[in-house]
Amino acid sequence: MSGIIGKKVGMTSIFGANGKSIPCTVIEAGPCVITQVKTLEKDGYVAVQLAFDEKKEKNTSAAMKGHFAKSSTTPKRKLVEFRDLELDKNLGESVTVDAFTEGDFVDVIGTSKGKGFQGVVKRHGFQGVGGQTHGQHNRLRAPGSLGASSWPSRVFKGMRMAGRMGGDRVKAINLEVIKVIAEKNVLVVKGSIPGAKGSYVIVEK
Repeated sequence: MSGIIGKKVGMTSIFGANGKSIPCTVIEAGPCVITQVKTLEKDGYVAVQLAFDEKKEKNTSAAMKGHFAKSSTTPKRKLVEFRDLELDKNLGESVTVDAFTEGDFVDVIGTSKGKGFQGVVKRHGFQGVGGQTHGQHNRLRAPGSLGASSWPSRVFKGMRMAGRMGGDRVKAINLEVIKVIAEKNVLVVKGSIPGAKGSYVIVEK
């Protein structure tokens, strides 16, 4: 498995070989520094920790400064641990977009945009109760019945209701890599990925 940390730049479109416009997402991916290598003997499992995006030293705790000093790198904002990462690199070396090639299929993990407190129509796709006849002037976006009456005298767990929407960890799978721009550390993938512009994402192959 190959992986890298990136930042969502935004969306664009490019024309494919058949002349059709393809919606794409631009990801600034890496370079990421290897800040820790975990082994089965010492940690009980095998993993590699990558770090991405520069951070001011004055905003970094003393403990984290020492952690980054072990890999001879400057403080970073985002740390992610990858299990079963196939790398021929050592502590302190960098991982770049060269690990990906055009035509690869990747999974992208990000945090979806927060929508705040939303009703059932927006959150779950309810249609409301229909027309405005027979005095139904204020029921258009209402959830409707939530359950029975004297039994069970409560609302069952898991009932789809209004509540906080978005801000969840979401994985978009099998996105095709359209372009790899190595000199600018950029990946262009087909389709949309979760998160707002400037948010961190994890790209796995």
